[in-house]
Amino acid sequence: MSTRRTELAEFLKACRARLTPEAVGLPPGGRRRTPGLRREELAQLAGVGVTWYTWLEQGRPINVSGQVLDAVATTLCLTDLERAHLYSLAEATPVRAKTGVHTDDLVLAEILTALDPVPAVITNTRYDILQPNKAYSDLFHDWHTMPCVHRNLLWCIVTEPLARKQLLNYDTEVPYLVARMRAAYVEHIGDPAWETDLARLRKLSPEFAQLWSRHEIAESQPRLRRIQNPIAGELAFTVTELTVPSHPDLILFVETPADAETRDRLPLTRRASAEV
Repeated sequence: MSTRRTELAEFLKACRARLTPEAVGLPPGGRRRTPGLRREELAQLAGVGVTWYTWLEQGRPINVSGQVLDAVATTLCLTDLERAHLYSLAEATPVRAKTGVHTDDLVLAEILTALDPVPAVITNTRYDILQPNKAYSDLFHDWHTMPCVHRNLLWCIVTEPLARKQLLNYDTEVPYLVARMRAAYVEHIGDPAWETDLARLRKLSPEFAQLWSRHEIAESQPRLRRIQNPIAGELAFTVTELTVPSHPDLILFVETPADAETRDRLPLTRRASAEV
């Protein structure tokens, strides 16, 4: 079975498991060995053959039409983002062509420098840290103390003890980042770099493995990140993710102070050049 078909099968199972019979107008019935709808119930509601749907959920290489996928997506109550994710997994829509990453782009470097003293960083959709500005490096200096395979935003948050301690809204931030990575993964299924990193991180962090298995996906949205800095105290930032049109695989994260207190205390996070 191909990696893409495996991903499609697991996504369908996860979506089916979260639906209750009552949610789709079916009687609750007796005890169920597994949560959610049964395959035959979903197939009946979607108007597709039980055998065909079973094969689809088993990851078999069968032909999938857009019309049938749409019926399955509607029955599963998928959001627009989840529906697009399903189409990509089933290869029913063109996969966006991969674009090279140029971390030495002078324009991006100038933007990062100009944003200082606001912390900002450029990552790829796998969250590898490609280029931070000085304000970002100073603010998150303590989150990169352990040796890593590479500098990666998500790896550091889930593996660094200080990051876990200092990120006050860890319980909402990490699931969101994993869901964003899962949404990006659809365009990199089978990519050796992605597959290797995901395997390592699942082995390294049972928490990440559990979140990854949920098959949750999320759209980019501004959000609040609360940090307990050892010198500046509690800080609050509005995190904004900006896409780079010339490089679709890049993300510009900007951490804007969310209140006057954070803006006033932010200079306390700066480090002298000799200390970096």
